[in-house]
Amino acid sequence: MNTSLIERDEQAWASQADGTRFVVPGVSWRVYKTLVEDLSASSPIRVAYDGRNMELMVRGPMHHRHAKWIDRLIMAIADELEVPIEDLGETTWQREQADRGIEADLSYFFVPAKIEAVREAEQRESNKVDDYPDPDLVVEVDISPPQVDREGIYATLKVPEVWLFDGQVLTIWRLRPDGRYAQSESSEWLGIRADQAARWLIQEDRRDRKARTTRLATWVRGGMTP
Repeated sequence: MNTSLIERDEQAWASQADGTRFVVPGVSWRVYKTLVEDLSASSPIRVAYDGRNMELMVRGPMHHRHAKWIDRLIMAIADELEVPIEDLGETTWQREQADRGIEADLSYFFVPAKIEAVREAEQRESNKVDDYPDPDLVVEVDISPPQVDREGIYATLKVPEVWLFDGQVLTIWRLRPDGRYAQSESSEWLGIRADQAARWLIQEDRRDRKARTTRLATWVRGGMTP
């Protein structure tokens, strides 16, 4: 596979519709890693590798907008509930020993030992993903259906909780002891129900960010009741 060709055509990729996906079957770890390393930091291409196939997806304005509002929701709840949290935003989790790699839209840590490891790595200004633990919660904005086994990738990385948002519906998935995900009514880390989170992402007026943040904080302090 000619990775340099994809890199040169990044501008053409940017013109594709938000959520456009392309799958390259039968890809090796070396090819996947080379492509990810060759892409520019501002690339609209998001890459996932499930050990067999590689998926390239285009991120557009709405993708970024959804991720931004989900991040604000999560951080506001954590702040109000005084839940210890660290985030790494968009991070490509490459684990050669697992033969898997994926770029999460949002990544968070809640386990104290992981939070400490993240802070120590940041103090060293480390840019090596191997210096950071696997996240406790990731967010995937999937405007179009995934074409590779993204669930299997996160299961291999042992990510306990995954939020999926397609622009209208938010679902929360928890990793079971058998290594598979099961849909959960609410977040174990933050307590918010999936339908409540979706309401804040879709139905609430977002034109005045400050006013919305105030309403959200009041709602959380009130016990996150409907």
